[in-house]
Amino acid sequence: MPLAAFDQLACPLDGVPLAQDGQSWRCASGHNFDIARQGYVHLLPVQKKRSREPGDSKEMVAARRRFLETGGYEPVSDAVNRVVTAGLAVQPVWRILDAGSGEGYYTARLAEALSGQTELQVLGLDISKWAVQSAAKRYKDLSWVVASNANLPVLPEAVDALLSLFGFPVYGEFARVLKPGGLLLQVDTGPDHLRELREIIYPELKPARAEQSTCPEGFRSLGAESVRYPLTVEGQDRISDLLAMTPHGYRATEDGRRRAAELTGLTVTVDVTIRTFEKH
Repeated sequence: MPLAAFDQLACPLDGVPLAQDGQSWRCASGHNFDIARQGYVHLLPVQKKRSREPGDSKEMVAARRRFLETGGYEPVSDAVNRVVTAGLAVQPVWRILDAGSGEGYYTARLAEALSGQTELQVLGLDISKWAVQSAAKRYKDLSWVVASNANLPVLPEAVDALLSLFGFPVYGEFARVLKPGGLLLQVDTGPDHLRELREIIYPELKPARAEQSTCPEGFRSLGAESVRYPLTVEGQDRISDLLAMTPHGYRATEDGRRRAAELTGLTVTVDVTIRTFEKH
């Protein structure tokens, strides 16, 4: 069964349903949002921006796309797909929201894994205009919006599964848009993630932050699992992309970036934790 357009968008200004009208999305209050030529919709009002161009830069997005296309994080994507597939109940339509979808790598691979089982509506959402542009150009069968997790332009109780991968979870909003019994899948880096690279670019490593031990309000925990493996990164260009696609790219000192630029190969640890929750 083919992918369908995500049909549960809400106006970011007043929360009422949006309906597509030609090359625009409109609400009953008269607010209008044009569809960009790349196919996405910008639903982040100017008054709710904290900077002129929030989110990842064009350079970070391009670096992440190049690196992910090498397949280095495919085991993480495969684990996400397996958990989501196992957690979805059989029903006529599955609506999936990737809240912080970036350039769309994980979103598109999940859509591919789920396709053919039932009608599928997938919405990728990111605060970075550059990330959404990149995703919309490449994955034209999915729905894409520029928006913030703090004000999701999605109708209440519309989503069957919500992904928050390496992002900024806003549990109140997640609970609002998920159906009762809906699945929240959260992926975070573990204490050893990219440790070998961090040891090169920083004078010393900060103590690992405490892992999340409490269940978000409105949810119950379904469990957690770790994805951990060594990853060899060959070539200075790929190492540069790995550094540039993470916050370490701008947090590193000048000496740290210089040391990284001298590398021609490096084996790093990929260490992530997948936590799954169900909305009460």
